[in-house]
Amino acid sequence: QVQLVESGGGLVQPGGSLRLSCAASGFTFSSYSMRWYRQAPGKQREFVATISRGGSTNYADSVKGRFTISRDNTKNTVYLQMNSLKAEDTAVYYCNTLLYDSDYWGQGTQVTVSS
Repeated sequence: QVQLVESGGGLVQPGGSLRLSCAASGFTFSSYSMRWYRQAPGKQREFVATISRGGSTNYADSVKGRFTISRDNTKNTVYLQMNSLKAEDTAVYYCNTLLYDSDYWGQGTQVTVSS
């Protein structure tokens, strides 16, 4: 059974940093791309970052230069390091992967950027 479990969210001041983690199980983690999405109140879920099985990365323009996605295949975990956080980064952050033409999502972790 595929499971994605996010952690690491919280309340942080503008300009601060957080690192999110997503622990994966139930599939061969190293063989699949992983993604982070986010959903702010009243808005649609949006793409944040992706990392391929080979380690290639891509980012939304809104987070480029501030966020870094990485993976540790020995721990079946994908990370999102978020620096220089802004109020507009406030959202629920979700981990995602596509397996056998089906999307799998974690339960999400709340990130709130506020002074």
